[in-house]
Amino acid sequence: MLYLAGAIVFSSWLTIAFKIAGRMGISTFQAIIFNYFTCVATGLFLDGSVPDLRSVIGAAWAPWALLMGCMFISIFNLIAYTTRKSGVAIASVANKLSLVIPFLFSIFLYNESATILKITGVFIAIVAVFLTCMPSNSSSGETKIKTGFLLLPFLLFISSGLLDTLIKYAEVTFINESNHNLYIISSFGTAGIIGASILAGMLIIGKMPFDPRSIIAGMLIGVPNYFSLWCLVRVLKLHAGNSSSIIPITNMGIVLLSTLVAALFFQEKLSKLNLLGILLSIMAICMIAFG
Repeated sequence: MLYLAGAIVFSSWLTIAFKIAGRMGISTFQAIIFNYFTCVATGLFLDGSVPDLRSVIGAAWAPWALLMGCMFISIFNLIAYTTRKSGVAIASVANKLSLVIPFLFSIFLYNESATILKITGVFIAIVAVFLTCMPSNSSSGETKIKTGFLLLPFLLFISSGLLDTLIKYAEVTFINESNHNLYIISSFGTAGIIGASILAGMLIIGKMPFDPRSIIAGMLIGVPNYFSLWCLVRVLKLHAGNSSSIIPITNMGIVLLSTLVAALFFQEKLSKLNLLGILLSIMAICMIAFG
């Protein structure tokens, strides 16, 4: 239960942190990059040693860690952009209802149980995503602007689902007690190197000024980010063969916590359709988790 609670709380903080950074005018792109180097430092501290680079490169899981790192930085930037344009609650629901994708993979690849209740929950979850992402302003001008950003939550839904599927695959195929920290460190390190290379190029050509506040923001995001993945991997290991329930339960908690914080601290206004979508999402996740 402790690892599950940790995965929920730490993951919820990531979405909220982007909203705070955006309101303070901090470069979220730069904060994301420093976040990954903070993740690496956190992992090395927990591991207690610096790994041999040659052994990492030669490991069977290295290509998958590289792929995960590429997905990390792409999705992190997509989360940040979607949060700014669509709001904390919508970004969180679109992100976390991506559980549909790893759920299906768990059923077909790992032969986990699929009840009628779970399958019904999957279809309700898909409906909930679209309802939650509907524009909240009924005026034609605002609707036209916001409709253009419906693509963002949809892309977030697909990409996050594929990332969760990759995490499950790595956990089953490669990760064990001796290498789980090293795998996570390698994935975050890959994301950090890619992001730093892009940032260096943008700074050189003068397309983006350096924001020193992003270093502190990255540190505040990075430590929880590392432990969100660390806790998720641990809870999947402890409940092997039950990811079709664990991932939905985790996402249910993240949706509820993120939405509550958005309502209490950011005064985000949701339309009746948005609220219906959130209620359906909670119903769908419960059905999948307990079906």
